[in-house]
Amino acid sequence: MPDLTTSAGVVGGLIAFAAARGADPQALAAHADLRDGDLEDADARLPFATYVTLMRAAQDLCGDPALALHFGEAVDLAEMSIVGLIMNASATMADAFAQMQRFGRLTLETEGVSDGPRFDLVPRDGQLWMVDRRSNPNAFPELTEGAFARLVCGPRRFLPQPHVLEVHVTHPAPAYRPEYDRVFQCPVTFDSDWNALRLDPRIASWPVALQPRYVFGVLTERADGLLRELEDARTLRGRVEAVLLPLLHTGETGSDAVARTLGFSRQTLFRRLKVEGVTYEQVLDALRQRMALHYLKGRRVSVNETAYLVGFSEPAAFSRAFKRWTGASPRDVRGWETASPGT
Repeated sequence: MPDLTTSAGVVGGLIAFAAARGADPQALAAHADLRDGDLEDADARLPFATYVTLMRAAQDLCGDPALALHFGEAVDLAEMSIVGLIMNASATMADAFAQMQRFGRLTLETEGVSDGPRFDLVPRDGQLWMVDRRSNPNAFPELTEGAFARLVCGPRRFLPQPHVLEVHVTHPAPAYRPEYDRVFQCPVTFDSDWNALRLDPRIASWPVALQPRYVFGVLTERADGLLRELEDARTLRGRVEAVLLPLLHTGETGSDAVARTLGFSRQTLFRRLKVEGVTYEQVLDALRQRMALHYLKGRRVSVNETAYLVGFSEPAAFSRAFKRWTGASPRDVRGWETASPGT
């Protein structure tokens, strides 16, 4: 199974919440081995293990074993993730749930649900349940606590009546058991055979629409791109690009070194890329093109500096390659980006 990840926005949200409750944010970052810049882009990916370490450190530094429950209660997902924004812009609760199923991995990835979304709707004995399908949930019950508290408390802020009628969790009752009653405001069953929320059967048609429909379209387009990036990271091509990216400026982009880094022979690397429909040279060439456009459109580096950053020792060679990629010169593209509208 690939290494699980979470969004930097969720990690940053937890740090901010814990800091507001007395934890030293620098100490939290040190515990989780976070570096400067790791949280600048809320959509960037960090190891899921970072979130686990951070949650445990925050519980200790805040002196609050129920921190995950309180985090889910207080912080709306829309404050940390594009997924929450999309759900808030959905027309109905059924639509919001569909978007959570579609984009939920952008918030965080969980173990044991590679065959579908983490949450599913399940009828049982004439009742409607939202089920958390995560495997081995009791290894980190804080994830159940935070998610369930957020799913209950977020919609509670705008729905006209309670939407969650009962809560089941597989972990034992903790010492802070009364906090479950205060947060969920409905019956809670511990040591259950599933992690699930019983929903009001009428919930599907209840309106949400906290944001205009136009916002929904813009956000889902962005989220689709992020989801493609996440999928790319799961392909061999994406892994090759991840190895190549910090090497581009050095010019040391030979396939032998990349194959060794990935634990393959050169022949195996080529064979597996062929299965994905590309060659090593195509991956390298496309990555250089993408990064060149990124640097030039950012307007922070010159054409010569861009040539160096993508691995060309001679600006003339870079210009020829760029012309082959785009049909234009690097200076022309940089000029288009700096021109004002209408000129």
